[in-house]
Amino acid sequence: MRQIKNSQKATKVPSKSAAIKNNLREVKLIHTPLKQTKRHAKQFLIGIVQSKFNESITDALRDSCIDELISLGVLAKNITLVNVPGALEIPITLQSLASKNKFNALIALGCVIRGETYHFELVSNESAAGVNRVSLDHDLPIINAVITTENTVQALVRQEEKGRDAARAAVEMSHLLGIDL
Repeated sequence: MRQIKNSQKATKVPSKSAAIKNNLREVKLIHTPLKQTKRHAKQFLIGIVQSKFNESITDALRDSCIDELISLGVLAKNITLVNVPGALEIPITLQSLASKNKFNALIALGCVIRGETYHFELVSNESAAGVNRVSLDHDLPIINAVITTENTVQALVRQEEKGRDAARAAVEMSHLLGIDL
């Protein structure tokens, strides 16, 4: 504890870390670890929207994502896959799926690689903004796994792990938002 003196008397003020620890004792933990969500995952309906642009990379994203969803307990029959031409078509397709009110989570899969023009920034920024807007408008977790890289090598390095990460996030968020908050 540090002491602060004012003109009348000295008072003790708890340090910042002590205040945080005291507040944490009062916080109700709502988040459930991923391990505990597995038993619920068989009930989850997950939609995936995959861009066909840079298809070899997005196919690897898709395969690792679906494999991880299944390993987490999501039933293959409860996974819906929709292919779209490119990253800019992802948000409107997500919006269409979200409006059906049947999915626990949606996943956006795509790959935008920087070229020699400003087009990269437009596509990556607008795609990400659209995905986020649909998620907030529909109060639905949408996992953005549209990878944006400087070159193909960076995309190849990220493709499988990003697909698995997206699956884990979708299952975890489906469980979390399924809890009566």
